[in-house]
Amino acid sequence: MASESKIFNLMEKYLMGPMSKIAAWRFVRAIMAAGMASIPFVIVGSMFLVLNVLPDTFPVLQGFFDNTFYRVSDLYMLANTATMGMLALYFGLVVGYEYTKIHADEDGTNMNPLNGALLTMFALFMTVPQLTTGDGEMSLVNESNGATIINGWEIAGGIGRLDASGIFTAIIMAIITVQVYRFCVVKNLVIKMPDSVPSGVSRSFTALIPAFLVAFVVLIINGTLVGLGTDIFQLVAIPFGFVTEITDTWLGVLVIYFLIHALWIVGIHGFNVIWIGFLTPVILSNMQANAEGANIPLAGEFNNAFVIIGGSGATLGLVFFIAFLAKSQQLRVLGKASIVPGVFNINEPLIFGLPIVYNPFLAIPFFLAPMVTASTAYWAIELQLMAPVIAQMPWPSPLGIGAFISTGGSLVAVLMAFINVFVAFMIWFPFIKFYDAKLVKQEQGGENIL
Repeated sequence: MASESKIFNLMEKYLMGPMSKIAAWRFVRAIMAAGMASIPFVIVGSMFLVLNVLPDTFPVLQGFFDNTFYRVSDLYMLANTATMGMLALYFGLVVGYEYTKIHADEDGTNMNPLNGALLTMFALFMTVPQLTTGDGEMSLVNESNGATIINGWEIAGGIGRLDASGIFTAIIMAIITVQVYRFCVVKNLVIKMPDSVPSGVSRSFTALIPAFLVAFVVLIINGTLVGLGTDIFQLVAIPFGFVTEITDTWLGVLVIYFLIHALWIVGIHGFNVIWIGFLTPVILSNMQANAEGANIPLAGEFNNAFVIIGGSGATLGLVFFIAFLAKSQQLRVLGKASIVPGVFNINEPLIFGLPIVYNPFLAIPFFLAPMVTASTAYWAIELQLMAPVIAQMPWPSPLGIGAFISTGGSLVAVLMAFINVFVAFMIWFPFIKFYDAKLVKQEQGGENIL
């Protein structure tokens, strides 16, 4: 037990401490809020995409779709273009709003979140058009290289650069914009109107000077980069492209799931910190790439569809076992209370009720099960044995349903989900049997096991 305590202490010092500080950063909290706010729109857009690709999975439907849905596909696919094709705009608006609100609430500054959101959108739109330099001039690009570019605006099914590939630029623009806005408010560089003026009018004048300053800052940044032969989108693509490539590797996937569950073990919601806080832009971008023909495993709801079915630690099989087959009274009661949440991928009752946090008996399967299920699903997609995720499903989708719909109707994906539930339970089984026996002994008057 002493060695286990040392391990937990090390995790607290070198993992929980740094990650807690990062998760508390204001812009990280704003990004997390943007990730959660964008999900309903992504799900809605994804459902229309799934409808559109069903004949690819079930060829028998092709004739029916040709004579019905495909006659109006340009109409209903607008719902997809207006969501997946505009993700950068959604992220920019929400990060701008939330980041401003956090500063206003925590610093007491007179900053209006709506102004922060609109200023961010203003800044983002100034960076989207493509510019070029030549003969001492700077001009908008007008050419076609696989995509139509008109006056700097790339049109490719929607407005280029406003899709998932522009999320990182939108986040950076939001951070820069809100900091400029904050500087203006703190330095009192705003136009103040009398109290008798309607709030809408007053707010618009309050944003006037910050809007000018935001314009100057963004134009200087963008103009300097264009003069150097690049722009903000191309520059941002270098480091974030590297991060994306790492997350697309098997080793990268294993590291991600190790970190998520390492945080859970010491009591931090690892999914919120790692997945929502850092990976949402990457997995949404990967999902869009898959919809366009790529084959990237870590995309969309890969997590809840194939890896942590039942909740973090992949505990769906575990919860049914302890509910009906455990000998310990407390495990049976906890299991029965956890079945319904577990079916919908919610297992906080198990994590804190078994407990799993700070529990050396259950830490190993908690780490190992999701890393194994992530590996089986990763290689099934990588080897093209199973279709990749192309659509976003709600994360509480029950076993098989999320896998089927998010892959565009792949029956192999459903089979993989069931296989992973079984594999995860086989990993949990010897540990929970040992833990169950210990609890029975404790209930019969033995010593406390924790």
